[in-house]
Amino acid sequence: MNITISSRKTTVKDSFRDWAEKKLKKLDRFFEEDAQAAIVVSNERDRETVEVTVQSRGMIFRAEKTSADRLDSLDAVVDSLTRQVVKNKNKLEKKGKTKPATLEGFEDYTADLRDEEYHVVKTKQFDLKPMTVDEAILQMNMLDHQFYMFQNEADGLVSVVYKRNDGDYGLLEPVVK
Repeated sequence: MNITISSRKTTVKDSFRDWAEKKLKKLDRFFEEDAQAAIVVSNERDRETVEVTVQSRGMIFRAEKTSADRLDSLDAVVDSLTRQVVKNKNKLEKKGKTKPATLEGFEDYTADLRDEEYHVVKTKQFDLKPMTVDEAILQMNMLDHQFYMFQNEADGLVSVVYKRNDGDYGLLEPVVK
């Protein structure tokens, strides 16, 4: 697994880098060698936030934790990622879409797994109107929604604007291959 560590409003010491690499090595058995892990460490006042995003074979696993100590945050993030990976690997194995993963040593994470099914409880259809990103954000705010899907006037593709936790906005755009 290739690991990249970056920081915002703080510096990252070599001891943290070593500890982070050691913790993420636990997840190596679930991913192929070309998996990418990005760790972002940020500090705001006396709160340390660690965010880890792992990308492998089109799947993205992400976890974020804030606490007083960045090592505690890292430990919690790795635990959360491990639960996500084990849960998703089990679901894919049941559907026959991947080879069985070795779960040896991860019994604590598999104990609380149950057969979860996803149920769509509502389907909504609406006309997509071509509009700019600014118009879509305005429409989303008028509707008091957290996200809004629209046809981007610039490229004609379906895009989504959303309100981020920090109060800013995000834009999701498809990549056409």
